[in-house]
Amino acid sequence: MALMNCAQAACAALRDAMHADPRVVALGEDLGRGGVFGQYMGLQQLFGTGRVIDTPISESTIMGAAVGMALVGMRPVVEMRVTDFALCAMDELVNQAAKNRYMFGGQGRVPLVARLPGGIWGASAAQHSQSLEAWFVHVPGLVVVAPATPADSYALLRAAIACGDPVVYQEHKELWGLEGEVPEGHSVELGRARVERSGGDLTLVAWSKALHAAREAADRAAKLGISVELIDLRTLWPWDRDAVLASAARTGRLLVVHEAVQVAGFGAEVAATVAETLGIPVKRLGGPRIPVGYSRPLEDEARLGAEKILSAIAGFVGEHGAVAAVRSDQH
Repeated sequence: MALMNCAQAACAALRDAMHADPRVVALGEDLGRGGVFGQYMGLQQLFGTGRVIDTPISESTIMGAAVGMALVGMRPVVEMRVTDFALCAMDELVNQAAKNRYMFGGQGRVPLVARLPGGIWGASAAQHSQSLEAWFVHVPGLVVVAPATPADSYALLRAAIACGDPVVYQEHKELWGLEGEVPEGHSVELGRARVERSGGDLTLVAWSKALHAAREAADRAAKLGISVELIDLRTLWPWDRDAVLASAARTGRLLVVHEAVQVAGFGAEVAATVAETLGIPVKRLGGPRIPVGYSRPLEDEARLGAEKILSAIAGFVGEHGAVAAVRSDQH
């Protein structure tokens, strides 16, 4: 067991994968300097410039080169710096990487990992603070992963590199410094959710940074007599339908929360699946459909904090005393 932050855990995962498999390479801007968030620190010095490759500032070139590498048997890890910049490489990712296996009858595989750090990034404004996971989940052929803890930053990146299909890996820009214990050799299967805490009144599903606000809200709800079962989805495609359905069947209510804009967010898919399968009440809570502002007050309007989640929990459970207690707690 080692204490690491998310950046260190991700760096350790890539280092271990590169030691284990000479086909694993990394390419992107400024990797030799450790990357934007320190998630590649020391790797170029360890493996050389032929395996940790500094590229020109051209996202389409980076992604296109990685697709070619993957098609000839390598396992490239592509660094896009932030998910917002990946919009310059959408054709290579969506039309080439995602569709190759299908269009050529399985003759080609594209086992690349596209690291696209997402989410709100403090004081970085609208073009650097987007949560676009629903875009990528919508594309057939892509696997989509969203770790929330240092342990999962290690284990899920190892699993993504080992996957035989293209993986969109959505680390959160504001979680790199989050510290936690990482068990030695920790492994997680893609498509498996984790029950963060057990409860009986409501199932709360979250992922990435929203998980931490959801945990705080669940803790505060417990003091008000509301028992919340919190599930960290971890992988958005494939997502763990069985775990969510089993929990929701027990609690009789489902609330899905995510930092991404609520309109057409991935939470709608989870909510619709549960409603159609179980016929129980479901609700969603996500960000407003506004660009993320640069100023702190405007940025805070786009954020999804524990207070908003707690109010949604209490209102959903529908106990007037609990709702009043929540309002009192917030003041």
